[in-house]
Amino acid sequence: MPNAKVLSEKQAIVAELTEKLQTAASGVLVDYKGITVAEDTALRAECRKNELDYAVVKNTLVRFAINNVGLNEMDDVLNGTTSLALSHGDPIAPMRVINKFSKQFNGEKFTIKAGFMDGKVLSMDEIKALAARLEGAGFPLPRRPFRPHVTLARRVAFPGPAPRGQDLLPRPLSVPCGRVSLLRSQLRPQGPLYTELAARG
Repeated sequence: MPNAKVLSEKQAIVAELTEKLQTAASGVLVDYKGITVAEDTALRAECRKNELDYAVVKNTLVRFAINNVGLNEMDDVLNGTTSLALSHGDPIAPMRVINKFSKQFNGEKFTIKAGFMDGKVLSMDEIKALAARLEGAGFPLPRRPFRPHVTLARRVAFPGPAPRGQDLLPRPLSVPCGRVSLLRSQLRPQGPLYTELAARG
């Protein structure tokens, strides 16, 4: 039986992994068996470039974490060597980066064991399809933060169907002062329009 200090350290690791999994847009479990130090260094550099959180994990500890967040279906692959790549931005990045890197070794190294997106475990067919999406594009998919005041103001200033990409570009707004006051009051936390927009995401 581990002493209190060791047990406390393990509990802290599980808690940290659980939090990362809960807030991640997506992630993959990777088999890194047989890699060299140089290959590992190169992969970590690629992960940093794509804003991925990559780390080697112990199967026993990551099992507790994935069970904590309801990803129990990935239990079966937790054997051998395991690392975890998570994204809090581009949900395609973990699959794309690891798969692209694996191809350098004909799929014999850095193979994906399992993956998830938006709290749902993906099948291997889904993972392969996502890995192929935008492969080689060299840039992450944009993930815009939720800004209800901007979204609502643009709906008022530009009624009707929005042109493609309109919300991606800043533009001057022309909103009557009376409407601005109304928007501010309704966009306060728990206000009716704030709540509605937050629910729509």
